[in-house]
Amino acid sequence: MDFTSQDIVLIDQALRIAIKAQQDESKADPYYEVLTKLQARAAMAMRPYAVDSMHVRNSFRFDYDDSPGHL
Repeated sequence: MDFTSQDIVLIDQALRIAIKAQQDESKADPYYEVLTKLQARAAMAMRPYAVDSMHVRNSFRFDYDDSPGHL
């Protein structure tokens, strides 16, 4: 499921409200955990295109995952 930036903001706000509503801080821990994950994923999504297994040389992308196992 893909979330839009508005979805992320809404989920972030809902988690913050849920955290504030908890009287017992230990009950807020799961909300903090999810909020931390959400913020990390959102930060990753905002980064420029990251190259994982692709290598860029002279404006060409070489995908080494498709190479045969033997030569």
